[in-house]
Amino acid sequence: MTEQFSEDDVVATITRLTRSQLVSFIECEFIRPERASSGYVFRRVDIARLELLCDLSLEMDLDEAALGIVISLLDQLHAARQDLATLARAIDTLPENLRTTIVASMKKD
Repeated sequence: MTEQFSEDDVVATITRLTRSQLVSFIECEFIRPERASSGYVFRRVDIARLELLCDLSLEMDLDEAALGIVISLLDQLHAARQDLATLARAIDTLPENLRTTIVASMKKD
């Protein structure tokens, strides 16, 4: 079961986030909440991402261009970590001799 939050919930939860910042983050597509008839619907992961955006923009004084670059890089890093975890799970299913060959090959670099 996924908890869902309204715009009002998000602004109340993240006290340093203004409604205009929230709208700006959505317009820049730094955050992509679902649309409902009552407005945007946010999930816990959206709130965590908004917290990060607030940290980067307020505490590190990053503008929208810099935020876009940093968020893009973080998204790429997250995707690479997921790919690596998937690859590791696939390797774990291989026979021992193949796993040994792969590990030995990785140590050569």
